Amino acid sequence: MRAPEFWHRGGPMSVLLAPLGWAYGAVTRSRMAGTKPIRAGVPVLCIGNLTAGGTGKTPVALDIGARLVKRGAAVHFLSRGYGGTISGPHRVDEGQDNARAVGDEALLLAAVAPTWIGGDRVASAHAAVAAGAGVLVMDDGFQNPGLAKDFSILVFDGAEGFGNERLIPAGPLRETVAAGVARAQAMVILGEDRTGVGKRIAGPRILAAAVEPGPGAENLADQPVVAFAGIGRPAKFFDTLRDMNCDVRSAHAFADHHLYRDDEIARLEMAARNAGAILVTTAKDALRLPKGHGATVLPISIRWADEDAIDRILDGMVGHG
Repeated sequence: MRAPEFWHRGGPMSVLLAPLGWAYGAVTRSRMAGTKPIRAGVPVLCIGNLTAGGTGKTPVALDIGARLVKRGAAVHFLSRGYGGTISGPHRVDEGQDNARAVGDEALLLAAVAPTWIGGDRVASAHAAVAAGAGVLVMDDGFQNPGLAKDFSILVFDGAEGFGNERLIPAGPLRETVAAGVARAQAMVILGEDRTGVGKRIAGPRILAAAVEPGPGAENLADQPVVAFAGIGRPAKFFDTLRDMNCDVRSAHAFADHHLYRDDEIARLEMAARNAGAILVTTAKDALRLPKGHGATVLPISIRWADEDAIDRILDGMVGHG
């Protein structure tokens, strides 16, 4: 689903749904207070967020996981496997599994380090540790109280901040800002902090970063493209292409985690041919294309404003420094 506009700007519908948001918050608080977290036996680093979708959480998890791998850590990712059919705990097999089975995010993570999916994070953690995990990196799960976290990092989109600051379904918040920040040890603001997130929150250390085109993206610069994306905020992807001076002939937004049909991709391929353009999408979307279809992927990477700061955190996790 796509986030409704009133999640960002507010409005009558947001006010109307506010009581449901209060109820959602009460259930979340009750679940958090009534659950005793279980320790995994190895360090657990959680990359989470306070808002639903589109913050850049998975790219941050991928970057941090890769940095830990370079340090020699036996990293295993834990993911819910959103959009997949396998309930888990299940170790992702890049050669056999597809996005319909395990979700697109899990496949991205599995390209960096062993990845386990499942709604029961404790069961997934135990399976990972039994398989040799020395450090667990959770992609999401900040509001899941079952597994104890040793260090939690919240990720925010600097352009969106807290949205209209109401709880689901009246707004994008999964819990109140105060409650979430109280449990986090650091937070990452991706992109320019246009909404003043950093000024409004005291407590955890604040790390500035940006999602930018990665190695190989220069091959797309200045090219005519037909773009499509089914992610939390497709407009961010389209804007990135325009910032690269791509001639975006047309841009097609789909719902987050959308599983593409043959006829949808065939139409996009025809649109690109008719426009004399390259069909371009994201790495997540490419994993959801039906067999026999393809598109050029725009690679992305995380650029940290202060790499020493994130390195100190990770050195602490693996006992270096």
